[in-house]
Amino acid sequence: MITPALQAEIEQALRKKIQSIAPLSAANNAQIYRLSIEGGISIVTKVAERGLDIEAWMLGYLKSKSKLPVPAVLYSNEHVMVMEFVPSHFTLDDAAQLNAADLLADLHNVHAEQYGLERDTLIGSLRQPNAQSRDWPAFFAQQRLLYMAQEAQKEGRIDAKVVKQVEKLIARLPGLLRGFAPPSLVHGDIWGGNILAGKGRVAAFLDPAIYYADPEVELAFIRLFNTFGDAFFRRYNELRPIRPGFFEERADIYNLYPLLVHARLFGTSYARKAMKILDRFE
Repeated sequence: MITPALQAEIEQALRKKIQSIAPLSAANNAQIYRLSIEGGISIVTKVAERGLDIEAWMLGYLKSKSKLPVPAVLYSNEHVMVMEFVPSHFTLDDAAQLNAADLLADLHNVHAEQYGLERDTLIGSLRQPNAQSRDWPAFFAQQRLLYMAQEAQKEGRIDAKVVKQVEKLIARLPGLLRGFAPPSLVHGDIWGGNILAGKGRVAAFLDPAIYYADPEVELAFIRLFNTFGDAFFRRYNELRPIRPGFFEERADIYNLYPLLVHARLFGTSYARKAMKILDRFE
């Protein structure tokens, strides 16, 4: 919640008085508010126990490295992040999906020399390790699948058998992921709740989990959560052709990572979905 002390901190940082506070929504690890400040300006404030300094850094990274629309961060520390308010109408019509394809294809044209990132980030409230590597299958194996599976086992979300299945799949990844793309900047957490849209466009992408990856991980995540439909994929394919085998095989492999993430955050139904994929590749 926004305590009197936090309100004073925000007012001091912005040098403006807060005139009203209204709840907007709640994430799994944060509370979000719309504030009205002097001058009739609306802003958004996110409050959490930790991690908001990393989220602010990721938004700033996207704004500096790409054309992806993200809210500007006005003030942040570990526990609070103050952003510009982005108006939206919450309608992901076909025109907005085409715009999303344009924006994400452009984002995926931002490249680096290695997969990963210069620092660890977060996906949701969970640590996302990003030790850099030039070997994509090795990076995805160690920094994504094995790490998240081991953490899920520690928390009792999956058992040792599932970790063993992950390890067996990892041994096959160099062959299964052959022909991978160069390191491309990805948002990393594109589901409907992280998109502000309306009037035929995407106004902002929120809550990133960035790193440099084969951009198919982004497409797989979008497909897993039905964030966008056929209009998006047709347009994206026109701009950045999707390699054969993605829909048939690699999308499932890449979606093991968000399924393990969601198993840790939300429970065993996601673990069961991950197990079905692992059984397929036994």
